[in-house]
Amino acid sequence: MQVQKTEEENDGLPYHVVIIPDGNRRWATDRQLEPWEGHEEGARNTEKLIREAKRLGIKEISFWGSSLENLVKRPVLESRALLRIYETYFKELLESKDIHDDEVHIRFIGRWEEQFPASLKKIMHECLEATKHYNKRFLNFFLAYSGDDDMRQAIQKIVNTQPGTTITNQVIKDNLMTKETSSVDLLIRTGGEPHLSAGFMMWDIANVQFFFSEKYYPDFDELCLQEAISDYVSRGRRFGK
Repeated sequence: MQVQKTEEENDGLPYHVVIIPDGNRRWATDRQLEPWEGHEEGARNTEKLIREAKRLGIKEISFWGSSLENLVKRPVLESRALLRIYETYFKELLESKDIHDDEVHIRFIGRWEEQFPASLKKIMHECLEATKHYNKRFLNFFLAYSGDDDMRQAIQKIVNTQPGTTITNQVIKDNLMTKETSSVDLLIRTGGEPHLSAGFMMWDIANVQFFFSEKYYPDFDELCLQEAISDYVSRGRRFGK
């Protein structure tokens, strides 16, 4: 079920914040570390940002862990290391007291069922099952996800299962992998690359505001998130005049 958001309940804050965590490998290269060490540091940073988002009053936060294309094209050793990091991180998430005390609903979005090993999928399914009835906050991870692939599969699903139906915005949304997420208010991309990739969440970012940071993701800390949120709030106030 998609949760409806209102401006009033969040007092000008973005309801749904998406972070594209770019720059893990470059962060590692600059420090003469292995690529997987950059991803590991990025995972640790994700924990900090989730806590800070809660403190700031953000109700829904999403992280793009991997596109479908990048997951396939990465060097084998790096991909294996990344999957091990996911497994460790999601196991810790499942056991996190904060997740359960704060009633955080976890979602995994993308083709991870097709791409990930059984041991990792088992932990992810346990996360889904343990948090499926929570609805105070929402935490989304996009894994093996590309927006253009999402749109193609949605169109194909409509053609196959609803022939002759009138195509409305809601019909499209209901067939996307993102059908349960709310529209995106603020999209943050780290790593100094001011662009989007792979049509990320193309249907859900129609009215998004962007914040591009030069910092590599492991260096994008709580203060950086505060800056991005403050920038969003100030722009919202200007647009409202």
